[in-house]
Amino acid sequence: MTLYAGIDCGTQSTKVIIADNRTARILGEGSAPHPMISESDGSREQEAVWWTDALETAFAQAIKNAGIDGRDIRALAVSGQQHGFVPVSHDGTVLAPAKLWCDTSTSAENQWFIDALGGEQTALDRLGVLPQTGYTVSKIIRFKQQHPELWEQLRYVLLPHDYLNFWLTGQACAEYGDASGTGLLNIRTREWDQAAAD
Repeated sequence: MTLYAGIDCGTQSTKVIIADNRTARILGEGSAPHPMISESDGSREQEAVWWTDALETAFAQAIKNAGIDGRDIRALAVSGQQHGFVPVSHDGTVLAPAKLWCDTSTSAENQWFIDALGGEQTALDRLGVLPQTGYTVSKIIRFKQQHPELWEQLRYVLLPHDYLNFWLTGQACAEYGDASGTGLLNIRTREWDQAAAD
């Protein structure tokens, strides 16, 4: 029997399942909620520590419910909310609350970005996607404008579940599907568009 853990960090909670690969049976489950900061301007934010605390709680529940030793788990898979913005410093410190996919407070920054690229059609031709307000790029622009002192400390831009991977492994990375929702990836070449980032 080989055990795997699946982790999902959603907007409202973090969930964990533990499965046996031989029988494809779920042996244990756990979940823990996390709150959301909601403002009238459309801001929707969460503290990254809420996710890690929820992950620890949910994981402990799943292990207990499965009746196993957590050291028997051989692999983890992490999924979760896309398009968010977790600003992380060189030493791994989260610099501000994470703006979530459902945050609409950055619509002006999103329009500025599209205009800077030359308009909607040029943005679509260049990136293969038309950045939407929920995408990460407008949140990055807002962060730079509102927090210039923190901007100087910024090293990593992570999505929420990419932050959990970073917290678990120390590796900062994203897969292509998630990266396409940043508004900075050319989805045809699967490369960051340096001019768009500049």
